[in-house]
Amino acid sequence: MKKKSVSFRSNIQLSRKLWGELSLPSFRSLKELTQKHSLSIAAGDLQLLDGRWYVTHSGLLQLAARRGCRGIETTLQEQSSDPLAGRWVFRSVVYKSPASRGFVGYGDADPTNVSPQVHGAEMRVAETRAVNRALRKAYGIGLCSVEELGAFSGSSKTTSSSSSSHSSNGNGSHNGQPRLRDRLCLLIRQYNLDPNLVKAYAADFCGTETLSGASRDLVESFINQLEKSAKENRESLVCKLNSYSSVPEVTR
Repeated sequence: MKKKSVSFRSNIQLSRKLWGELSLPSFRSLKELTQKHSLSIAAGDLQLLDGRWYVTHSGLLQLAARRGCRGIETTLQEQSSDPLAGRWVFRSVVYKSPASRGFVGYGDADPTNVSPQVHGAEMRVAETRAVNRALRKAYGIGLCSVEELGAFSGSSKTTSSSSSSHSSNGNGSHNGQPRLRDRLCLLIRQYNLDPNLVKAYAADFCGTETLSGASRDLVESFINQLEKSAKENRESLVCKLNSYSSVPEVTR
């Protein structure tokens, strides 16, 4: 118990230096992650992005090593992959013990859902995502990994130059945080929403013909509203989205 307590104090001290005072939910989440999984900020196991904790690939691998993971197997899903389009899909299986039947995770990557910095390395990104998802299943890690976010698929950190190179509209990064487009894609995957209906709803919410024509503030407000609705009552949100099913598809 003493070892866990010291580790938590170290995590809190470093988190305050890096990101300032934590909100109460972030504080509690960090305490649980530290005590339950011994994840370390100093070791690069965790990242705080947009007020949310994300685990890193290296953090998951170190956790697996501490828990005595027996092996990780990855397989390219050839039928689902399209090399010409740069789309790759992997299946990963994590074996926690010799008798384990394995925990399965799938990962996909293509030029539309990875950072421009890693274009051409979509195969590696897809395999990493598959491994991360299998490891999270195996060890009960509920939070998403950094590498599953498009803007951070090549690195657990964003450099100042890459942050400033994005525009300030709804697709750009802001103060080192994930791009709004990546937040939106994450919500769509997390709550299994129809992307075309979400885009139609977004355009209506922002009062623009296309989502790309809306200001960053409007897009951020929409994403916050979508996240709140999904958390409070997903069924109601789906009904609202279905009301846009007759609306012509909104272009990006």
